[in-house]
Amino acid sequence: MILGIETSCDDTCAAAVDLDGRVLSNVVASQGLLHERYGGVVPEIASRRHLEAVDAVVSDALERADASLSAVETVAVTSGPGLIGALLVGLSSAKALAAAQGLPLVAVDHLHGHVTASMLGEAPIEPPYVCLVASGGHTFVARVDERASYATLGRTLDDAAGEAFDKGARLLGLGYPGGPALDRLAREGDPEVFGFPRPLPGDGLDFSFSGLKTSLLYRVRDLGEAAARARADLAASYQAAVVDVLVARALSALEQQRLTSLAVGGGVAANSRLRARLAEACADRGIDLWIPDMALCTDNAAMIAGAARFLDPLPYPDYLALDATARP
Repeated sequence: MILGIETSCDDTCAAAVDLDGRVLSNVVASQGLLHERYGGVVPEIASRRHLEAVDAVVSDALERADASLSAVETVAVTSGPGLIGALLVGLSSAKALAAAQGLPLVAVDHLHGHVTASMLGEAPIEPPYVCLVASGGHTFVARVDERASYATLGRTLDDAAGEAFDKGARLLGLGYPGGPALDRLAREGDPEVFGFPRPLPGDGLDFSFSGLKTSLLYRVRDLGEAAARARADLAASYQAAVVDVLVARALSALEQQRLTSLAVGGGVAANSRLRARLAEACADRGIDLWIPDMALCTDNAAMIAGAARFLDPLPYPDYLALDATARP
């Protein structure tokens, strides 16, 4: 059994996964309500709350897996990218647990976790495949030929898709977290009312969302007081533009790489319109699509433990010198 710990942002996560990729437990302690008053994650507050919660979350994960710490064979932990203070809490806790039990430790890249999330469960995806990862901090498409690594084909040149959703929600006066709030409001609107651009920079597979966000800002300003009455249509039209770009790049990557399997990861994979559009587009083209359960799309420790199955563990005491990294 692998015990995974994930604290890259504002969710304190722990999970137990077996070597076959079966998720035995997956616990997430969210700080959403704590950061809501600030309209976004405050790094120092997130780090302090991780300190308070991590032991209880790990204990909960073991209890739900009906296992004790003595049943753990490997400890896996996110070492980056993310908020450096938050990462250090999880990394320090993982080191302490592993060292106390004399266990090996696997340092896992957070993005690798999203790339391999579809390898968990009873019907895992098998390489080679294209993976679209879209979250609050990262957006990219990658080719996966082996379980231990991936090759990035294109990435965002500015804002991530999740960041575009969050900032768009703020422009529309919605609460935090903005992505889910915008998704809910968009279901009440018409995506054809407002014409927002679909930026596809260059001839490659890169993304750009800053211009789209600026377009929404100007449209809200031009509408003035009428913007409040048109919020649902604005949300639906804006969301449609973001989703269209993500779908277009994913399909282009599949075509360029001549592959017929697509996996999706990251918090934006929970967006209802993205899931529907990808399902429709892949069905039309004969593409096999894997989108993880909602619990495996947002930050979680099951994907970290799952990715650790394919990586080389560090023996004690080699991992005591391991450090966190804020950037990819």
